[in-house]
Amino acid sequence: MTKSFRITMAQLNPTVGDIVGNAALARAAWAEGKSADADLVALPEMFLVGYQTQDLVMRPAFVADAQDALVKLAEDCADGPALTIGCPVIEEGRLYNAYYTLRGGKIAARMRKHFLPNFNVFDEVRLFKSADIAGPFTLGDGPRIGCPICEDAWYPDVCEAMVESGAEILVVPNGSPYFRGKFPIRMNTMVGRVVENQVPLVYLNLVGGQDDQMFDGGSFVLNRGGKLALQMPVFESGYAHVDFDLTDKGWVAREGDKATLPDDLAQDYRVMVEALRDYMRKTGFGKVLLGLSGGIDSAIVAAIAVDALGAENVRCVMLPSEYTSQGSLDDAAAAATALGCKYDTISIAGPRAAVTEALAPMFEGLEADLTEENIQSRIRGLLLMARSNKFGEMLLTTGNKSEVAVGYATIYGDMAGGYNPIKDMYKTRVFAAARWRNANHAPWMKGSAGEVIPVAIIDKPPSAELRPDQKDEDSLPPYDVLDGILEMLVDQDASVADCVAAGYDRTTVKRVEHLIYISEYKRFQSAPGPRLSNRAFWLDRRYPIVNRWRDNSGG
Repeated sequence: MTKSFRITMAQLNPTVGDIVGNAALARAAWAEGKSADADLVALPEMFLVGYQTQDLVMRPAFVADAQDALVKLAEDCADGPALTIGCPVIEEGRLYNAYYTLRGGKIAARMRKHFLPNFNVFDEVRLFKSADIAGPFTLGDGPRIGCPICEDAWYPDVCEAMVESGAEILVVPNGSPYFRGKFPIRMNTMVGRVVENQVPLVYLNLVGGQDDQMFDGGSFVLNRGGKLALQMPVFESGYAHVDFDLTDKGWVAREGDKATLPDDLAQDYRVMVEALRDYMRKTGFGKVLLGLSGGIDSAIVAAIAVDALGAENVRCVMLPSEYTSQGSLDDAAAAATALGCKYDTISIAGPRAAVTEALAPMFEGLEADLTEENIQSRIRGLLLMARSNKFGEMLLTTGNKSEVAVGYATIYGDMAGGYNPIKDMYKTRVFAAARWRNANHAPWMKGSAGEVIPVAIIDKPPSAELRPDQKDEDSLPPYDVLDGILEMLVDQDASVADCVAAGYDRTTVKRVEHLIYISEYKRFQSAPGPRLSNRAFWLDRRYPIVNRWRDNSGG
């Protein structure tokens, strides 16, 4: 009879700090594995406390609570399969990112992370101590299993050492957040580990939103030669049972289901939906509101909100001034109707007149300028925040990455809000995402199918409508030009000379560079939003607010 070994992969969604709730998810996963006659149930990196914990993990009381829960979890999961789960530990005054094997009511094995990521959104060198490379563990007469923890599998050393120590299967627990195009990088890297070591590999990732990061799941199993044996879906919690058979060439995973991955634009849109949904659920909010201007940004944010929460939990508010066109009034109403969400109109004329009157003595003899435009935006922010406070609806802000990058937004005005679903999406991609949503519908969307963003909104020239006949291009380069420059300066860290060599006008590039740097203080105070790229504003890109340096290349 062929010797076999079954692993239940638990691709689940923990909440940072909810140790009790995460332990309950772990127990449910263990029960799922037990009912499937699994030998091992595997959970991702740092699952018991959630990921990323940031400085919360530096509190000894927090780690002590996690360790107490770990011991209780081992006791509760004594009669059945082994359970592997991530949890921090303090040993001899040093904090480690650890991965535990629970079996027979006790902690049977423990591995600690060796390579600590310290780039982009990761600060693990600051938080944890690097540990020595651990050897594999065994479960009865099953395979010897090595568990390189996330970053440990991105370099050859740990996997190689574990296999040289006898590991026959590598189970890699991960807390790997999404950015556009990351999945092929992961897959190629893990294929490299398999080819180097000639053992099968189980890649197990978290799923779910945490602040600005979305963990996209997409767990998979590779056999020797890097051949895909099983692929779990992205962005969905679930279980997969993978059977390994012992052959004369070692352990081999049986073929399983292979989910198809959506394209980049579909994944970006889902990240914005799922991240908002999880942010609301995990912070305790149930309803949102936003200012619906009749423009593309607020329209797509409304669509994202309805897809995440349902139309009954989304309120849109139009706040017109004398500069608001009839077209914008009509478009905003049409968007709210198409989405089926609540819709209110509150004129800012009265509050604006009162503010103008109050400031008249101070502004006497001075021409109207950007100050008066920003007053309109700040009145809107005040009214929306009042509604948020009174009814407990989280205010969503609606600035795209192009605007966030160059500061084309009013601090304490249209920047007011608790979350920004499109913060890391450039304006040109917002248009593409709107067209994509009108043409596509999926079961994970709570909104209806069809045209939920009126074509008139997509087709018209963008405008803040804060003065007569205003267009965004009065203040900014055309968005295709602006976004091309921003992708080079922000996402690629390119020089001014690089931009000029790519065909952009140097004066325009220098102007955009200047706007990026002087807007840092606005971004420092802006609402969080889901990370779609590997150069999102906040942890990916950390710049000083006070900065006198400018790039003078390309002249």
